[in-house]
Amino acid sequence: MTRLASHFYAMVDPAGGHDPVTLAETLLDAGARIMQLRLKDAPGRDFLASARAIAEMCRKRGAILIINDRVDIAILAGAHGVHLGQTDLPLEAARRVAGPGMMIGISTHNVEQARAAEIGGADYIGFGPMYPGGLKNIVAGVGLDKLRAIRAAVKIPIVAIGGITEAHVAETLAAGADAVAIITDVVNAPDIAAKVRSVLALARN
Repeated sequence: MTRLASHFYAMVDPAGGHDPVTLAETLLDAGARIMQLRLKDAPGRDFLASARAIAEMCRKRGAILIINDRVDIAILAGAHGVHLGQTDLPLEAARRVAGPGMMIGISTHNVEQARAAEIGGADYIGFGPMYPGGLKNIVAGVGLDKLRAIRAAVKIPIVAIGGITEAHVAETLAAGADAVAIITDVVNAPDIAAKVRSVLALARN
């Protein structure tokens, strides 16, 4: 079973208008030790350039870098893993390309998808959206009871995501998540480093 590097799964996303490399450096300096680079709208060339720069920073700090969606960029950048959604490259195909040494995470939204990901050999799953709001302005989250059901259904690590703020960290981890992924509450914070440190303090308790 894969062990995640931290209970806080940082997200490098340009949603707050930040340069991804600068944001990643801020997150790392504040103590983040696992992060996902999520550049949905970036051209492949720019995505790769950012991924390579961030991968180098992560190597120097002993942190784990996961690339969202793009197995090719994960390999070319020397990242530790790739995170795939339900409509991305299938897990089996991604594993064939990435090889056995690369972490592969799969986004899931119900017990069936979570079990399928575990059986298929995923190293961890993302599960959500947990709460209303967040980057995608979710109207209704799945809630803690659904998270508990997922925890009972699979043994691999669960990264909870979607609408999670600092106020939700403790209850989400208590309900069975191994880590919390937070985008909006971090990237929109007046002081991102201070926000990360606060979340990390909660996640360690």
